[in-house]
Amino acid sequence: MPELLLELLSEEIPARLQARAADELKRLVASELEGAGLAHESVDAHVTPRRLAVVVAGVPERQPDLREERRGPRVGAPDRAIEGFLKSCGIAREQCEERDTGKGVFLFAILERTGEAAVDVLPRVLAAAIGRMSWPKSMRWSGGRGRWIRPLQQVMCVFDGNALRIETPAAFKDAGELQFATGGNETVGHRFLSPARFAVSSFADYRSRLADAYVILERDRRKAMIRESLDELARTEGLVPRRDDALLDEVAGLVEWPVALCGRIDGAFMDVPDEVLTTSMRSHQKYFSLLDSNGALAPRFVVIANIDTPDGGAAVIAGNERVLRARLSDARFFWDQDRKSPLEARLDPLADSVFHEKLGTMAAKAARIERLARAIAESIPGCDADAAARAARLAKADLATDMVFEFPELQGVMGRYYALHDGEDAVVAEAVRDHYSPAGPGDTCPTAPVSVAVALADRLDTLAGFFAIGETPTGSRDPYALRRAALGIIRLVLENRLHLPFRELCRMVVEQARAADPAAADPCAAVLQDGGWIEELFSFVADRLKVHLRDRGMRHDHVAAAFAAGDDDDLLAVVARTRALAEFLASEDGSNLLMAHRRAGNIVSIEERKDGTSHAGEIDDANLVQSEELTLARELASAEAAAAAAIADRSYVDAMKAMAGLRAPVDRFFDEVTVNADDPDLRANRLRLLSRFRATVDRIGDFSLIES
Repeated sequence: MPELLLELLSEEIPARLQARAADELKRLVASELEGAGLAHESVDAHVTPRRLAVVVAGVPERQPDLREERRGPRVGAPDRAIEGFLKSCGIAREQCEERDTGKGVFLFAILERTGEAAVDVLPRVLAAAIGRMSWPKSMRWSGGRGRWIRPLQQVMCVFDGNALRIETPAAFKDAGELQFATGGNETVGHRFLSPARFAVSSFADYRSRLADAYVILERDRRKAMIRESLDELARTEGLVPRRDDALLDEVAGLVEWPVALCGRIDGAFMDVPDEVLTTSMRSHQKYFSLLDSNGALAPRFVVIANIDTPDGGAAVIAGNERVLRARLSDARFFWDQDRKSPLEARLDPLADSVFHEKLGTMAAKAARIERLARAIAESIPGCDADAAARAARLAKADLATDMVFEFPELQGVMGRYYALHDGEDAVVAEAVRDHYSPAGPGDTCPTAPVSVAVALADRLDTLAGFFAIGETPTGSRDPYALRRAALGIIRLVLENRLHLPFRELCRMVVEQARAADPAAADPCAAVLQDGGWIEELFSFVADRLKVHLRDRGMRHDHVAAAFAAGDDDDLLAVVARTRALAEFLASEDGSNLLMAHRRAGNIVSIEERKDGTSHAGEIDDANLVQSEELTLARELASAEAAAAAAIADRSYVDAMKAMAGLRAPVDRFFDEVTVNADDPDLRANRLRLLSRFRATVDRIGDFSLIES
C-alpha cells in the first residue's frame, strides 16, 4: 500500500518544543486520516531544529465505498417533516423505499457514496492537520495573518512516490500572498553545508538524502552521536563527561549535524566554585563539563557545533573560548564582590524582597523559619537546636547576592560557600545548601539532622502560610508548588525515619507565630495564630502521602484502609501500618480473616438497618451460651489487648499476628452458632459479638475498604 510523507520546513524551532510538536503533528495526521476513512498501518514523526516530518505507512489508494440506511418519517406524515428528511439526505421522494416495520410504514433512504481517491482527499486532510497545530507561542511574518512557531518556508508532500500539492491550511487562507510554498517533492539539506534543493520519492530516500546533505533526521540518533562523541573526546583528554541528560536533550534539538569539539577553560577561573562554572557554561553556552578522575571539574568543556569546518573546528573552539572567558569574567566578579560582605549582612536587604503580599517579606520568612527550626530540632534525634536556628537564619541570605541574582538555580549552593568563607560551622553551611532539597522526585533527600530541621521548617512555613490565607492548590493549578513542598516533607520524614506527628508540627507553627515579636509587623505570623488551617493542611499532606505510596507500588485500598484505621498523623507510622497490612492480607490467615470480617460486617449491617439501631456495645457474658461464642469472646479480649499494646509500640506486624489468632474461633462461630436466634437477648448479644469482632479487626485497618 502507498506511503505518505509530509515535511514542514521552517526557521529553527525552539528545542524545548520540538518533541511536543512532533507528537502533536503525528496525532493530528492520524486523526484526520481516520476521520476521512483512510485506514493506515502506522504513523511516525521526526523532528530536527528546522523540520517536522511525518511518515504514514499503508495508506489505501481510495476511501471505502459507504452504504448508509436512514429511517425517515412515517408514510403519511406532514409534508414539512418529509421534506426536511429528504433535504437532509439530499434525495427526492421517489428515491425512498417504503417499509412496514411492524409499527407502521416508514420511509427509508438508502445513501450510497463512492469513496474518493486518496490523492483527492489527502490535500484537504493534511491541510486540516497543519491548521490544527497549536503552539505555546507563535508569530506572524511577511505581513500575513497565518501564525506558526517560526516562519514556515515550505510544505513538502510525497504520496506513493509522487509529489502531492496540498491545500492551503485554513489559518493561512486570508494571508493575502502565500507566505510559504505548499506541495512538491523537493526539500533542502543543512543550511550551510548542503543548501541545494533535491527531490525525494519515499521516506527511505528522504532519510538517506538528508544524511548525505548533513542532516540527521532521527532525534535519538543525534543524541547517540553526541553522547558517543562526548565520551570519545573525554577519553582522549583522560577525563569523563558530567552526566546531564536534560542538556543532551536540549542540544540534540539545536543541531542537525552534531560535531563535538573540546575547548579549554582559562586557568584564572578555576578557583571559582565548580557549580558556578558549570552553571554558566550550561545555561548560557550549552557546553558539557568534563571531570577528572577525582570527580572535580576539569579545565575543559565540550561544545556541540552544527557544522564541519576545514580547519577541524579550530576557529569554532577559539570563538567559544573567547565567549566563555567573557561569561566567566562576570561570574568571577560576582564571586569576588559577594565575599566582601558577610552572609549575615545580606539579611537586611531581604526586607525589600516580598515573599507574598499577604505573607510578608523574605526577611520575615527567615525569622519565622529560624524560630520554627529551633522548635523542630527538639524532636529530631541528634539535632543541635542552636545550629538549626543559625542555619535557618542564614538560609535565605544568599538570595540578596549578585551571584544568585544572576544564577537563581545556585541559591543555597552559594549560601554554603559564603557561609564557609565567613567561618560558619560546616554543619550550618551544609544545612544552608541542603534546605532546598529534595527539590523533586529525583533529588537527594538531606539526612544530616540540622539540614532536615531547616528543610522541614522552610516547607512547613510555606504550606502553613498559603493554607492560612486560602491560597490552596486546585485540580489544574498549583502556582506556589505546594504539592512539591508537601512531598518534600513526606520524603524528609519517611527517608529519615522520623516519628513526627504532623498536627504537632503544625501546632509548633502556631506557637512560634504567637511568640513572634509584635514589632516585626509580620502579616504571616498574624494569620497563622488561630490554627484554623491545620486540618485542611493535614488532609492535603495525607492525600499526597497516599499518592506517594501508590507510586511506590502500594495498593490504594491498603493505603486507604491504613489511614482510616485511626486518627494517626504520624506519617512514618501510617506507612508502617500500610506495609504490615499488605503483608498480612497476602497470607492465608489474612485472606480468611478478611472474608470473616466481610461476613460479620454484612450480617451486622443488615440487622442494624432492619432494627433501626446500632449493635455496638458491651457483650453480656451471661448470654454466651455456646462454647464457640464463649471462645470467640475470650479470644477477642485477648487479641484486643495484644493488638493495642503492639499498636502503642508501633509494632504493626505483631498487631497483625494477634489478629491472625482470631481466624479459627471466628470460623467455628460461623459454623456452629445461629446469629439470628429466636431468643431476642441471644440474638442481640451475638450481633454485639460480631460488631466487636469487626471493630477489633478494624483497629489495624478498615477492612471494609479492602477490595477483592
